[in-house]
Amino acid sequence: MSRKTQRPKQRPIIVVHRPLGTPLTPAQRRVVDRCRVLPQLLDPLEAELTVSSAVADVATDEEFWAGIIEHAVSLPSRRNDQLLRVLAAMLTGRPREWAAGAVVPMGPALTVGEAWICDRSLDAGYLALICAYRFSAEHAMVFLIDELAGGIVRRAFVTRDVDVARRRLAEQGPLNGIGAEAAHWLLARSYERLDRNPELRVDADVRRTRLLAGRRIALAFG
Repeated sequence: MSRKTQRPKQRPIIVVHRPLGTPLTPAQRRVVDRCRVLPQLLDPLEAELTVSSAVADVATDEEFWAGIIEHAVSLPSRRNDQLLRVLAAMLTGRPREWAAGAVVPMGPALTVGEAWICDRSLDAGYLALICAYRFSAEHAMVFLIDELAGGIVRRAFVTRDVDVARRRLAEQGPLNGIGAEAAHWLLARSYERLDRNPELRVDADVRRTRLLAGRRIALAFG
């Protein structure tokens, strides 16, 4: 056979095996999938809300977070890197340490500001708290604690307009300043009662903002 009629030798196909990462449970997979937008979010508050909302309908514990963190570490990507950075900033206890051991926590730093209380426990059966915080811009969380139901958090939401929230709450009753540590002690007690009774019906935003509240309670106590 002449050189012109020889068939070119076929090169072997090289198969690249990509790491699959640590296996996830269905619940963990849903949470990771819900966080796919994280690389596009520049606002730290929006990033926190995204992750907190992702676990609103999921029971989380150390084992749950360990699985997500191990998966994200074993399968590097922009999304997993940003997820780890957010978790390193907003989780508490050992899960926060695990995430922070893999990446630098998301910045800027969060600081606790002033807090105010509207106590309507005697005449209306509830008290409301406004707690201010700051990344580069100020925001607040507003909480409604149902005293008739044993002091659980019935409503919770985030607002970027602290002054408007204060004015609207002042329309319901006297609004007085309260120390940040005292305010967050009330919140810690209320969330503990809710955690012991997860079947209680509360506003959906209470579940969606649970991680945010947990980070801020821990931060207020140093």
